[in-house]
Amino acid sequence: MEIQSTFIEGCFIIKPKVFKDERGLFLETFNKKIFEEISGVKVDFVQDNQSISKKGVLRGLHFQTGEYAQAKLVHVIKGEVLDVAVDLRPGSKTYKKYFSIILNDHNNLQLFIPRGFAHGFLTLSESAVFAYKCDNYYCQSAESGIIYNDPDIEIDWKLSDYDIILSQKDRKLLFLKDIENV
Repeated sequence: MEIQSTFIEGCFIIKPKVFKDERGLFLETFNKKIFEEISGVKVDFVQDNQSISKKGVLRGLHFQTGEYAQAKLVHVIKGEVLDVAVDLRPGSKTYKKYFSIILNDHNNLQLFIPRGFAHGFLTLSESAVFAYKCDNYYCQSAESGIIYNDPDIEIDWKLSDYDIILSQKDRKLLFLKDIENV
């Protein structure tokens, strides 16, 4: 397993070892001991989630507030997505900055997103199976989010607004400036 830093402190890319032969491939998607040794981050994942999305589906930008904030380790099982993490830590030098990366079933990259970030992804392939580990349980009352096209963040989603498919819930998300107590 290799870890690459991003320009946002605490947010990093993980490249697992992939073993390929004529039968297919094998990779270890998570090993707590190795992850903590290499990253220096202590983590206790308690919940795994998976979604299947068709092309153009944008899920996000979501986060949980207060004691229910979540760190996430995300990857794509099948297909391709543009994955985005937005730094919402007010004291951070990268506050309101975002990091994006293409995750797919060919590069097998993962992204670790610490607590204090909003997260979202856009499906670029015909469909995608997306998986993520969380270090805190989902809590509906702590759920929040930022509209995907917030002008203060200016995310380049690589698709036009016309081609993006949002849930009713995600259409109603607010701008970051309109959310209190992030």
